[in-house]
Amino acid sequence: MAVDVKNLIAAINPKVYCDPEKVGDVNKALKSGGYLKAAEVAKLKEVSYHDVLHVMATKGALKKEGIKSPIEQHTLVYDAFSQSLEPVYFWILDYVNYLYGKAEKLVDNFVSSAGSGFFAEMQGRATRMQEEAMKMMQTAGVLTKSIIQIIYDLKEFKLRLRQYEELRSGDPRTRNAAVLSLKQIWIDNVDLRRGNASIAGLSQNFDYVTLRDAFFVVNSLEDVKNLDLNDRVKRILEQRVSEYLKWVEESERELIKRYEIERAYLRSQVNSLKVYARWAKPYFRAAKFLEQNAGGDTRWNPDIVNAFNTAVFELVILAQGKYDPKRDVATGELPKSVLSMNLREYIPMTLIEFKFRSIPDRSDQKGGYSFRGRVEVTFTGFALNKDELAVLKAEIDKDDFGDVFAMIEGATTESIEQMKNDIDEFLSDAKEINWSGSKANEPSKPSDDVNPFSALFEFAKKEEKVDKSKGLKKDSFWEEVIRSQAILVAKLNCRKIYDTYKKAHDMPAFPPTINL
Repeated sequence: MAVDVKNLIAAINPKVYCDPEKVGDVNKALKSGGYLKAAEVAKLKEVSYHDVLHVMATKGALKKEGIKSPIEQHTLVYDAFSQSLEPVYFWILDYVNYLYGKAEKLVDNFVSSAGSGFFAEMQGRATRMQEEAMKMMQTAGVLTKSIIQIIYDLKEFKLRLRQYEELRSGDPRTRNAAVLSLKQIWIDNVDLRRGNASIAGLSQNFDYVTLRDAFFVVNSLEDVKNLDLNDRVKRILEQRVSEYLKWVEESERELIKRYEIERAYLRSQVNSLKVYARWAKPYFRAAKFLEQNAGGDTRWNPDIVNAFNTAVFELVILAQGKYDPKRDVATGELPKSVLSMNLREYIPMTLIEFKFRSIPDRSDQKGGYSFRGRVEVTFTGFALNKDELAVLKAEIDKDDFGDVFAMIEGATTESIEQMKNDIDEFLSDAKEINWSGSKANEPSKPSDDVNPFSALFEFAKKEEKVDKSKGLKKDSFWEEVIRSQAILVAKLNCRKIYDTYKKAHDMPAFPPTINL
């Protein structure tokens, strides 16, 4: 995770959360490079003490006191090399789930010193995942080439079958063009096998100059009798026209069979690719998760000494609460008309960042480890609307996996989409399956049986994205008021998490707070 989540929040809404001196640079970076680029220059507003209880008791909601001081932040450092660090994380996680009801893990990174046993263990696991993933990819590549060839064959069959359909057309010009095309195919691919006895051979080598032209003119045996030609040419022509008419009938039937067989084979190959895509995806994800990527370049990280048995972990969880304006309406803080306005929902949140520096200690012979050392926990309270939250998650996901797929995406996205369109075209003719796995006449339902290409290269999915050149929709006046109230709730809850942990562990804490 290269980007700081707090700075990304400042980039998503610079007006509320970014340091005023950096807002201009953030807006420029947002227009040129998007949110991740803007996060590189963004800086969270400085945190100053804000007596939330006093503000809520003495200031009205219209004062927007939450926006004036939108950040609540506390830091807890716990240094105990004789104790395990896991209880710190799980105590906070359980309490957050109790207080907020919902928490999500945004970042989970680690890095260990090259001389530690933990490094060798994790690298070995990552290598195994990468090897398995590449095996799946090689098989998927063979299947993809096979699918491409089948698509080309089906396109050729479809062009040929269209000529047979045009033979039955009501338009004389279309029907005549189809006859001439099929006759040329018969001469080039069937009759030519006779060698010098073919129509082309007889015309070139034995002066049957009228034979070729006559063959293209007649359409039945009766037409042959009406031609003004010598008997020898007529006898040859009768034989070839009779063979051609039988070939037209039989070749259409056989071509339809081959078309259906190829289409069935295409379906089989596509289903096989789906299976391999589904098998490969967990290995790719596992290999990515096992990468050692915490703290940036370990050469400059003083916590990582190559000869020491040391590991550094970064964990970030996002606790999402709920703010209901009805409560403030009931107390008179907000007018009743607010409830009838079409306002976006604002969510009070606490971002909890864990930075572990530990000594990995093998706890069993099966590869399990326990961790002792130092943990620094930072609690940051703020409020986002649903649009901002969606952008936050999308940008974090892009930052995590974008570096893996960036080199491949440009070369594969367009070709994958083209192949998908072709496969949809041929398989939809059967009216049996589609990409969602449901029948064509049934409404589509969510399913795990998805397009194999989007499953294998999910980075190539074309999703609706926010227009980053303009940023997100700005808050209206009443939305600012709602955000301010949600921020106050977030600030109080953030302080409560920090304070409760300290009280539970006999540390100095703030005076008692109220529940919101």
